Amino acid sequence: MTMTTRYVFSAAMLAFVPLVTAWGGPLLTLPYATYEGIYNTTTGVNSYYGIRYAQPPVGALRWQPPQDIELNNDYASESPIYAGTYAPECTQGVPYWAGNYTLPPAGSEDCLLLNIQVPANPAHATLPILLQIHGGGYTEGNPEGTPGDSLIMQSKGNIIYVAIQYRLSAYGFMSSYEIRQNGLLDQRAAIQWTQRYARYFGGDPSQITLIGGSAGGGSVMSQLILYGGVANPPFRAAISEYPWWQPFKNDSTLETQYRQLLNAAGCTDVACLRAMDETSLAIATQQVYVDAYAAGSYAYGDFYFGPSVDGQIIADLPSNEFKQGHFAKVPLLVNRDGYEGVIFSNRSITTQEEELADLQKLFPYAGPSFINRLYELYPMSAYNSTFYHRSQWFGDFIIDCPAYYMASAVADAGLPAYKLLFYAGTELHAATGPYLYLNNNDGTPAGNDTLGLIMRDWYLSFATCLNPNEVSFSETPKPYWSAYNDGSGFLAMSVNYTQMGVVTDFDASAQCDFFHAQSYVVRN
Repeated sequence: MTMTTRYVFSAAMLAFVPLVTAWGGPLLTLPYATYEGIYNTTTGVNSYYGIRYAQPPVGALRWQPPQDIELNNDYASESPIYAGTYAPECTQGVPYWAGNYTLPPAGSEDCLLLNIQVPANPAHATLPILLQIHGGGYTEGNPEGTPGDSLIMQSKGNIIYVAIQYRLSAYGFMSSYEIRQNGLLDQRAAIQWTQRYARYFGGDPSQITLIGGSAGGGSVMSQLILYGGVANPPFRAAISEYPWWQPFKNDSTLETQYRQLLNAAGCTDVACLRAMDETSLAIATQQVYVDAYAAGSYAYGDFYFGPSVDGQIIADLPSNEFKQGHFAKVPLLVNRDGYEGVIFSNRSITTQEEELADLQKLFPYAGPSFINRLYELYPMSAYNSTFYHRSQWFGDFIIDCPAYYMASAVADAGLPAYKLLFYAGTELHAATGPYLYLNNNDGTPAGNDTLGLIMRDWYLSFATCLNPNEVSFSETPKPYWSAYNDGSGFLAMSVNYTQMGVVTDFDASAQCDFFHAQSYVVRN
């Protein structure tokens, strides 16, 4: 599309467009570049996609910590840079059990980018910021599935929405004696960039709330415990949706991952990997998933690559960090869906023997006492199939119990903590997503679903006031959401198809206490 045709507007459209210049869309002017975004006339949202927050991690910068964008003038521009379409996602990696994958994998290495969405008519001069870390098992995903239009629109111009990208799979989460995990550092760099530049797009740098689901929720957790939990983190609150705590690999497995990539790439050291062309390296990283699954290196439902304990970025296992109070002390909202383990369990497993083989792949260092106790807590007789038995304990282990650990640790630290048990929608992993982010083609909320209005109100109230009860932007009636440790035990908001209200947390259980006590066994 040419410059001429891109900026032809009808008279009706011009009535709604805030003309920053006489010829284009809204402009975001940063010290090193100016970006030209797009304006949605229906939602009243200005969007800027693909804003660089760090230098491209390519060539010599592969497997290096993110480098501040200000260190390189190559990205400065006197002319506005068009930011009206989504930028390339980070190179994807698909675990073998998940199904079809493409060669070369989708995405690009040049992906340390973020999206900014702001109300064209903000309610105040500076606004709280909701910062999204996307999910996808630390190996897949991008911000496109969680746009902020519905939240901004319902907030009546009271929030700004930022969504970030970070290196995935082997690019961001490979760790060995030669390479350190950098995906979490990418996330922290994007948060710090947002804090540095918030004033340039109307945000308040002291009011950033992190939000993320699945591996995004696990990433929010990791940001809480990064460097042992810093005293003054670059955010003031956290929303961790269905936090994915997949097994943290031990040093032996991490070194095996590295050797598997060297073999797939035909390399002998990291210098060779850094010298490879982008396509060949991407194909090699995907081949690791195939070879490693065939070798029994990871189990069904595990994404193989992910955060690990390196002694510095992540000082200890998350369960231990929360037990010991080694996390950033900020208010927390955490949730989990009804049946978290279903889509990560293998329906072809029909016997207890097959399930045991699968279990031992997931927990290779677990002894007979661990397995016997797991079967005592989850008796086969309580489930109508091996599949549902496996999906229950797997969902508890990887999401349900971590949500309980986080809420109880934050509450024990004397901070506001709120937990949601979500048994509506599909009730499966990510069931809350459509109620928060699903849009029509014009960016408006999909339908006038009452539960969607309530959910967005709760989250917006927490992001702006650190309490889901404080403000109701939609004015939709809703029950009071008690804090997790509100003097009456472990309290959670339960939402199902027929009712919603506060209950005692289902996850404050012997099953979750068992997994919590076995941290070094279940983290392989």
